[in-house]
Parts: sequence; structure tokens; C-alpha cells
Amino acid sequence: MTTLDTWVKGGRPRTLAAAVAPVIVGSALAGTHAILGRAALALIVSLSLQIGVNYSNDYSDGIRGTDSDRVGPVRIVASGLATPAAVKKAALIAFSIAGVAGIALAAMSSWWLLLVGAAAIIAAWTYTGGKTPYGYKGFGEISVFVFFGLVATMGTYYVQTQTLTLRSLAAAIPIGALSCAILAINNIRDRAKDALVGKHTLAVHLGENGSRNFFALLLLIAHVAALFVTPWALITLAALPFSLKLAREVKAEKESAALIPMIAKTGQLQLLFAALLATAILVS
Repeated sequence: MTTLDTWVKGGRPRTLAAAVAPVIVGSALAGTHAILGRAALALIVSLSLQIGVNYSNDYSDGIRGTDSDRVGPVRIVASGLATPAAVKKAALIAFSIAGVAGIALAAMSSWWLLLVGAAAIIAAWTYTGGKTPYGYKGFGEISVFVFFGLVATMGTYYVQTQTLTLRSLAAAIPIGALSCAILAINNIRDRAKDALVGKHTLAVHLGENGSRNFFALLLLIAHVAALFVTPWALITLAALPFSLKLAREVKAEKESAALIPMIAKTGQLQLLFAALLATAILVS
């Protein structure tokens, strides 16, 4: 019987910062128009989608055999800790929770959100699932930027204010860049073995040095883009030493196993950055 600890590890908690950060920033943008109940529902949607995509990746990669020789977080299917059917069911349950919360938000704001939600679930499943998973072709970072950056941040803002602004778009860009950074470091860690099994992630396309430079570029984009949200976003530069140290570590470290802690560090950076940006927005 699969233990609770196994399911928790399979949900890859180190990646969940990508689901929390956009809700923090989107709710800060709402300001006095913020509605706690809707923010909570947006967080449920975001977290459920992230957990769902983690389980669906575990399932799809596991049945393809691409997870048979990996470092990093436990792969439930590949390690035989749970059956493929059980992991697939867990992914569908997570997507269903996201769907129910999303329907509630749509009823409170706009039914057009159902289309956005459906697109997010389809994107989550087809990242590594289906006959032609786009994650195997190097488009994963684009999807993460769109759904865990633009859609999650602007969507959180929209359900509380019933409007979209250029400012909400500007705020979504650094959050999307940092979400991409979490995926990027994950793919850098797996780059060599992904190439062997035909999983051509962006890290595989960019190569050893290019993928690490791309990671550093994502951190730089986040810091620069934040300055277009409000002049008070200068306080996000308090996270710059953390970003520089992390970029140097990723650039210097060539062993896959040594990159594992850097996923959690990137998530911590994103949460710190989101808190600083949210503070800047509220002050302004």
C-alpha cells in the first residue's frame, strides 16, 4: 500500500512555490478590492493544477520508461511505489479539485474562465501525456510562463476586481520568469538522461552551458521586469544577492545530484520575491 509520505513526495512540494507566488502578487494588486474567499479559491486552483501536473508527469514519464534511471525526487510509477492507474487517478482527482474551485470562481466572476481553466488542465496533461507531449519538444517553459505566470497572476487579480490592466500584466512577467526558473533547474538536472531517452527539453536543446545561462537570464528578467510594476519594486532588489548566489551555484555545479537542493532554493527565491513585490504594490 502506498504511504502518505510517498504521495506527498510524489506531489513534489519543492515546486509548489510556483502555485503560491502568483496568488500572493495578484491579490496584492487587487488591494482594497481583494476578496479573501476568491483569493483562497484561486490558491486552491493553482495548487491543485501544480500537484495534478506533477502526478500526471510521474504517470506519463513512468509508463514511457523515461523515469527509469533518475536522480532527484521520487518517481512513484518508475520506482514501483504505486501503480500507474493509482497515480493517474491521483492526477485526475487534483485536476477535478481545480475544476470545482474554478467553476465556483467562474460563477462569481465570469463564465469565460471555464475556457481558461479547461486550457490549463489540457496543457497540464499534455505536457508529458498523450501521443505528442510538448514537454518532450522543449516547449515546457513557454507553458509554465503562460499558465503559472500570466494566467495565474492576472487571473487572481481578475476574479477579485473584474478587470485586467497593464499593471497586472507587468506583475505577471517576473512571476512567470521565476516559475520557469523552477522548471529550468529541474530540466538542467535531468538534461543528460533526458537526451538519452528522447526527451528533448529546452535544457537539452540549449546544452550544458546554454541551459545554465538561460536559468540566470530568467532570474535577471524577473528583477528587471518588476521595476515596470511600480517604482517601489526597487525593494525586490533585496533578493538580488540570493539570485546572484543561486545563478553562480547553478553555473558552477555540473553534478546532477548537487542540483537537487537548488530546486527548493529557486522556489524559496520565488516566494521571497513575490512577498517583496506584493509589499511594493501595497505600499504604492
